[in-house]
Amino acid sequence: MITLIKLSSASLLSLSTLLLAAAPQDATKLDPSLKGAVKIDGSSTVYPITEAVAEEFNKVAGKVRVTVGISGTGGGFKRFCAGEIDIADASRPIKKAESELAAKSKIEYVELPVAYDGLTIVVNPKNTWCSALTVDQVKKIYSASATAKTWKDVDASWPNTAIKVYSPGTDSGTFDYFKEVTVGKDGSIRSDMSVSEDDNVLVRGVAGDENAIGFFGCAYYFENKDQVKALAIGNGAAAVLPTVETIESGSYAPFSRPLFIYVNKASAAKPEVAAFIAFYLEQAPELVSEVGYVKLPKEISTKVAANWMNRRTGTQFTKPTGEAVTGSLATVYE
Repeated sequence: MITLIKLSSASLLSLSTLLLAAAPQDATKLDPSLKGAVKIDGSSTVYPITEAVAEEFNKVAGKVRVTVGISGTGGGFKRFCAGEIDIADASRPIKKAESELAAKSKIEYVELPVAYDGLTIVVNPKNTWCSALTVDQVKKIYSASATAKTWKDVDASWPNTAIKVYSPGTDSGTFDYFKEVTVGKDGSIRSDMSVSEDDNVLVRGVAGDENAIGFFGCAYYFENKDQVKALAIGNGAAAVLPTVETIESGSYAPFSRPLFIYVNKASAAKPEVAAFIAFYLEQAPELVSEVGYVKLPKEISTKVAANWMNRRTGTQFTKPTGEAVTGSLATVYE
């Protein structure tokens, strides 16, 4: 559940002072003479945000070449930990094994939440029988141990037609998050799915099959409402649809989550990368909303900016044991 934090006036003033004091250290005002390259790869969920930032950045720093790939969160972290890219887009926090690999490669990183997402479960608009699912029913469809082959297997009143299941690839952070909140960390997802690291492929798949079901980040749903139908999700209470309000409040549970970028600290020493990240954090609130995600509350954005200015390294979302830190973004992120 995502709960908003409340900072005292004194705390906010202190953070504001910190930001003003730290800002000159980034010392790269966006001017046309700035040159270089910024290499980014990772989550297809975060891609629309980062690509939108890159397009706007290009308008004011046209000599800097920014490339944004979509190899999936896991694929992005592999390249990031090998020192091949400056920034990793991620739809989940970095895992212990990935963090250890980065350390082995002597790569320090700055972890920056940039938006909220609501992982959205969708069906074909011609599906007239299903408008909501419980988390248990989602598990019944996707779990390897309790696979529903037909819609009738999910609900006896539904058609006896085979379910066509779509999913992000296993390198996707969206897949990892979905797996953990449905079948659990040690559970297994069914193998007879159509998978892709490109969420647009999943949209087209569900849109083209009356008996299909799939999931991806809310931006892809908001962008394609005329092609797919979102399902309300019940998690022990009344079923809730993904909206900006339900995602930010956390009532769209358990599928509300933060999205991240990870910055190689050594890359941050390069003027073009420092300028790009400063621009990213400044422009994110507006661009996040434009591409269909949910912007962070001001209080959290202020913390993110302060951590970037201080180049605070390491993750706040994974315990040394490897367990994920539980709790809302507001209570976890310092």
